[in-house]
Amino acid sequence: MAQIMDVLQLDVSGRPQAWITAKEAAVIYASDGIAWTLGDPFTVLRGGIQRRTGAQSRIEVHPIIAVRGAIPSRAWRQQPALSNPKLFARDRFVCAYCGHRLHADHLTREHIRPSSRGGEDTWMNCITACRPCNGRKGNRTPDELGWSLMYLPYVPSLHEDMILRGRRILADQMEFLLASVPSHSRLHG
Repeated sequence: MAQIMDVLQLDVSGRPQAWITAKEAAVIYASDGIAWTLGDPFTVLRGGIQRRTGAQSRIEVHPIIAVRGAIPSRAWRQQPALSNPKLFARDRFVCAYCGHRLHADHLTREHIRPSSRGGEDTWMNCITACRPCNGRKGNRTPDELGWSLMYLPYVPSLHEDMILRGRRILADQMEFLLASVPSHSRLHG
């Protein structure tokens, strides 16, 4: 059975707002809430039969829709929420200490400045580490151990965050999102 892909919902200025289902997008289409679309339709939803004409209702859903009257999200001005899956994806599943690429089951969220020593749970203080390296580091800083990071942490842009959420993304959606991802992002590499 084929997986139905999600639709990237934007505000009218082109800022990402959410991933929504094709059925949720169909409601917006039916209420004349679409300002513009991008990409070729990727699915067709069929509805009931009209009594007068005998025609079946049909909505072609595009992979990217801009919603008319959508208020730009306040979240747009804030940092994306930090989660382990997004952190591991940002860091490409590579331990910042030993450089090994591992499955998420073998990775941890590592605080450069330990939480027990006032380190915050933020994008700039967290990196991906394998369990053995995290255990060896313990309650110390990398400097105290003479360790250096294989890469530096950074705060993902909100376009990048939409990619890091771990969804299957259609080519049109990926092209749109990557066009606004900063050049320093590891998603370009």
